[in-house]
Amino acid sequence: MKSRIRNVFFILIIVNISVFLLQFLLGDSFTRALMLVPEDILSRPWTLLTSMFLHGSPAHLLFNMYALFIFGGLIEQRIGTSRFLGVYLFAGLFAGVLYSVFSSVPALGASGAIMAVLGLAIMLLPDLQVLFFFVIPMSLRTAGIIFAAIDIFGLFNPGSGIAHLAHLGGLFVGLVYGFYLVSKKKKLVAKFVRPPKKVFGKKDTIELSDEDIEEYIKNGRL
Repeated sequence: MKSRIRNVFFILIIVNISVFLLQFLLGDSFTRALMLVPEDILSRPWTLLTSMFLHGSPAHLLFNMYALFIFGGLIEQRIGTSRFLGVYLFAGLFAGVLYSVFSSVPALGASGAIMAVLGLAIMLLPDLQVLFFFVIPMSLRTAGIIFAAIDIFGLFNPGSGIAHLAHLGGLFVGLVYGFYLVSKKKKLVAKFVRPPKKVFGKKDTIELSDEDIEEYIKNGRL
Protein backbone atom coordinates (compact mmCIF):
# COMPACT_ATOMS: atom_id res chain seq x y z
CA MET A 1 0.00 0.00 0.00
CA LYS A 2 1.29 3.42 -0.92
CA SER A 3 1.86 5.82 1.92
CA ARG A 4 0.23 9.21 1.48
CA ILE A 5 1.48 12.51 2.83
CA ARG A 6 -1.20 14.27 4.83
CA ASN A 7 -1.36 17.67 6.46
CA VAL A 8 1.13 19.16 4.01
CA PHE A 9 0.18 22.62 5.30
CA PHE A 10 1.83 21.68 8.60
CA ILE A 11 4.93 20.43 6.79
CA LEU A 12 5.10 23.76 4.95
CA ILE A 13 4.98 25.59 8.28
CA ILE A 14 7.85 23.47 9.62
CA VAL A 15 9.91 24.09 6.46
CA ASN A 16 9.34 27.85 6.63
CA ILE A 17 10.33 28.00 10.30
CA SER A 18 13.39 25.83 9.67
CA VAL A 19 14.57 28.01 6.80
CA PHE A 20 14.09 31.12 8.93
CA LEU A 21 16.28 29.56 11.63
CA LEU A 22 18.92 28.93 8.98
CA GLN A 23 18.67 32.59 7.96
CA PHE A 24 19.34 33.55 11.57
CA LEU A 25 22.22 31.10 11.98
CA LEU A 26 23.93 31.54 8.59
CA GLY A 27 23.43 35.26 8.19
CA ASP A 28 22.65 37.59 5.31
CA SER A 29 24.75 35.71 2.76
CA PHE A 30 22.38 32.74 3.00
CA THR A 31 19.33 34.97 2.57
CA ARG A 32 20.81 36.89 -0.36
CA ALA A 33 21.70 33.65 -2.13
CA LEU A 34 18.08 32.46 -2.05
CA MET A 35 15.97 35.63 -2.22
CA LEU A 36 14.26 36.85 -5.36
CA VAL A 37 16.17 39.53 -7.27
CA PRO A 38 14.05 40.52 -10.30
CA GLU A 39 17.01 41.47 -12.51
CA ASP A 40 18.57 38.02 -11.89
CA ILE A 41 15.44 35.98 -12.51
CA LEU A 42 16.69 34.57 -15.83
CA SER A 43 20.10 33.59 -14.49
CA ARG A 44 18.77 32.33 -11.15
CA PRO A 45 15.20 31.14 -11.82
CA TRP A 46 15.23 28.82 -8.79
CA THR A 47 14.99 31.86 -6.53
CA LEU A 48 11.32 32.09 -7.53
CA LEU A 49 10.88 28.97 -5.42
CA THR A 50 13.48 29.43 -2.69
CA SER A 51 12.36 32.99 -1.92
CA MET A 52 8.94 31.60 -0.96
CA PHE A 53 10.48 30.03 2.14
CA LEU A 54 12.43 33.07 3.34
CA HIS A 55 11.15 35.79 5.66
CA GLY A 56 12.41 39.23 6.57
CA SER A 57 11.57 39.25 10.29
CA PRO A 58 9.95 37.16 13.06
CA ALA A 59 6.75 39.21 12.66
CA HIS A 60 6.70 38.52 8.91
CA LEU A 61 7.10 34.79 9.56
CA LEU A 62 4.55 34.75 12.37
CA PHE A 63 1.82 36.48 10.38
CA ASN A 64 2.26 34.21 7.35
CA MET A 65 2.46 31.00 9.35
CA TYR A 66 -0.53 31.97 11.47
CA ALA A 67 -2.62 32.45 8.30
CA LEU A 68 -1.35 29.15 6.88
CA PHE A 69 -2.15 27.37 10.14
CA ILE A 70 -5.69 28.79 10.33
CA PHE A 71 -6.73 28.32 6.71
CA GLY A 72 -4.32 25.71 5.37
CA GLY A 73 -5.88 22.75 7.17
CA LEU A 74 -9.42 23.78 6.22
CA ILE A 75 -8.58 24.09 2.53
CA GLU A 76 -6.35 21.00 2.33
CA GLN A 77 -9.13 18.94 3.90
CA ARG A 78 -11.57 20.09 1.23
CA ILE A 79 -9.50 19.94 -1.94
CA GLY A 80 -6.96 17.26 -1.04
CA THR A 81 -3.24 17.34 -0.35
CA SER A 82 -1.94 17.19 -3.92
CA ARG A 83 -4.17 19.99 -5.18
CA PHE A 84 -3.46 22.11 -2.12
CA LEU A 85 0.31 21.79 -2.53
CA GLY A 86 0.04 22.35 -6.26
CA VAL A 87 -1.91 25.59 -6.00
CA TYR A 88 0.27 26.79 -3.10
CA LEU A 89 3.49 26.38 -5.10
CA PHE A 90 2.02 27.60 -8.39
CA ALA A 91 0.61 30.72 -6.74
CA GLY A 92 3.96 31.49 -5.12
CA LEU A 93 5.77 31.14 -8.44
CA PHE A 94 3.14 33.16 -10.30
CA ALA A 95 3.30 35.91 -7.69
CA GLY A 96 7.09 36.00 -7.99
CA VAL A 97 7.03 36.28 -11.77
CA LEU A 98 4.35 38.97 -11.71
CA TYR A 99 6.27 40.94 -9.10
CA SER A 100 9.53 40.65 -11.06
CA VAL A 101 7.94 42.03 -14.22
CA PHE A 102 6.95 45.29 -12.53
CA SER A 103 9.55 45.75 -9.80
CA SER A 104 13.33 45.75 -9.46
CA VAL A 105 13.41 45.53 -5.65
CA PRO A 106 14.51 42.17 -4.14
CA ALA A 107 11.74 40.27 -2.37
CA LEU A 108 11.20 37.29 -0.11
CA GLY A 109 8.33 35.65 1.74
CA ALA A 110 5.47 33.18 1.41
CA SER A 111 2.81 35.88 1.17
CA GLY A 112 1.91 35.20 -2.47
CA ALA A 113 1.22 31.54 -1.74
CA ILE A 114 -0.56 32.38 1.52
CA MET A 115 -2.85 34.82 -0.29
CA ALA A 116 -3.79 32.03 -2.71
CA VAL A 117 -4.88 29.93 0.27
CA LEU A 118 -6.92 32.90 1.47
CA GLY A 119 -8.46 33.28 -1.99
CA LEU A 120 -9.47 29.61 -1.97
CA ALA A 121 -10.96 30.01 1.50
CA ILE A 122 -12.97 33.03 0.34
CA MET A 123 -14.46 31.02 -2.52
CA LEU A 124 -15.08 27.79 -0.60
CA LEU A 125 -15.96 29.24 2.82
CA PRO A 126 -17.16 32.81 2.14
CA ASP A 127 -19.38 33.06 5.23
CA LEU A 128 -16.79 31.76 7.68
CA GLN A 129 -16.55 34.23 10.58
CA VAL A 130 -13.07 35.55 11.34
CA LEU A 131 -11.60 38.24 13.57
CA PHE A 132 -10.08 40.89 11.31
CA PHE A 133 -6.74 41.87 12.84
CA PHE A 134 -7.76 39.68 15.80
CA VAL A 135 -10.44 42.19 16.88
CA ILE A 136 -13.30 42.89 14.44
CA PRO A 137 -15.67 39.98 13.63
CA MET A 138 -16.67 39.69 9.97
CA SER A 139 -17.18 37.17 7.21
CA LEU A 140 -14.15 35.86 5.35
CA ARG A 141 -15.60 37.36 2.17
CA THR A 142 -15.59 40.84 3.71
CA ALA A 143 -12.10 40.39 5.18
CA GLY A 144 -10.82 39.32 1.76
CA ILE A 145 -12.23 42.44 0.12
CA ILE A 146 -10.52 44.62 2.73
CA PHE A 147 -7.18 42.80 2.31
CA ALA A 148 -7.41 43.20 -1.47
CA ALA A 149 -8.22 46.90 -1.11
CA ILE A 150 -5.22 47.40 1.18
CA ASP A 151 -2.90 45.80 -1.38
CA ILE A 152 -4.43 47.74 -4.27
CA PHE A 153 -3.89 51.05 -2.47
CA GLY A 154 -0.43 49.81 -1.45
CA LEU A 155 0.56 49.71 -5.12
CA PHE A 156 0.66 53.50 -5.01
CA ASN A 157 3.22 53.40 -2.19
CA PRO A 158 6.18 51.49 -3.65
CA GLY A 159 8.39 52.49 -0.76
CA SER A 160 6.34 50.54 1.78
CA GLY A 161 8.65 47.52 1.59
CA ILE A 162 5.67 45.21 1.00
CA ALA A 163 5.26 43.27 -2.24
CA HIS A 164 1.61 44.22 -2.74
CA LEU A 165 1.60 43.06 -6.36
CA ALA A 166 2.78 39.60 -5.31
CA HIS A 167 -0.04 39.48 -2.75
CA LEU A 168 -2.60 40.35 -5.41
CA GLY A 169 -1.13 37.82 -7.81
CA GLY A 170 -1.44 35.04 -5.26
CA LEU A 171 -4.96 36.12 -4.31
CA PHE A 172 -5.93 36.10 -7.99
CA VAL A 173 -4.73 32.50 -8.40
CA GLY A 174 -6.65 31.38 -5.32
CA LEU A 175 -9.87 33.11 -6.36
CA VAL A 176 -9.74 31.77 -9.93
CA TYR A 177 -8.99 28.21 -8.85
CA GLY A 178 -11.62 28.44 -6.12
CA PHE A 179 -14.19 29.65 -8.67
CA TYR A 180 -13.30 26.70 -10.90
CA LEU A 181 -13.75 24.22 -8.04
CA VAL A 182 -17.07 25.73 -6.94
CA SER A 183 -18.38 25.70 -10.52
CA LYS A 184 -17.34 22.08 -10.92
CA LYS A 185 -19.05 21.15 -7.67
CA LYS A 186 -22.30 22.81 -8.74
CA LYS A 187 -22.32 20.83 -11.99
CA LEU A 188 -21.67 17.60 -10.13
CA VAL A 189 -24.35 18.26 -7.54
CA ALA A 190 -26.86 19.12 -10.27
CA LYS A 191 -26.02 15.86 -11.99
CA PHE A 192 -26.39 13.76 -8.87
CA VAL A 193 -29.52 15.30 -7.41
CA ARG A 194 -31.62 15.94 -10.51
CA PRO A 195 -35.22 14.78 -9.91
CA PRO A 196 -36.20 11.45 -11.51
CA LYS A 197 -38.37 11.57 -14.62
CA LYS A 198 -40.90 9.04 -15.84
CA VAL A 199 -39.92 7.41 -19.10
CA PHE A 200 -42.61 5.25 -20.69
CA GLY A 201 -44.30 4.74 -17.37
CA LYS A 202 -41.06 3.96 -15.49
CA LYS A 203 -38.94 6.17 -13.32
CA ASP A 204 -35.73 7.32 -14.92
CA THR A 205 -32.77 6.38 -12.71
CA ILE A 206 -29.32 7.92 -12.57
CA GLU A 207 -26.73 5.43 -13.69
CA LEU A 208 -23.28 6.24 -12.35
CA SER A 209 -19.99 4.95 -13.65
CA ASP A 210 -16.95 4.41 -11.47
CA GLU A 211 -15.54 7.62 -12.94
CA ASP A 212 -18.68 9.53 -11.92
CA ILE A 213 -18.43 8.29 -8.34
CA GLU A 214 -14.71 9.06 -8.12
CA GLU A 215 -15.29 12.56 -9.54
CA TYR A 216 -18.01 13.24 -6.99
CA ILE A 217 -15.86 12.05 -4.11
CA LYS A 218 -13.06 14.29 -5.36
CA ASN A 219 -15.02 17.45 -6.11
CA GLY A 220 -18.56 17.12 -4.81
CA ARG A 221 -17.57 17.30 -1.14
CA LEU A 222 -15.93 20.72 -1.37
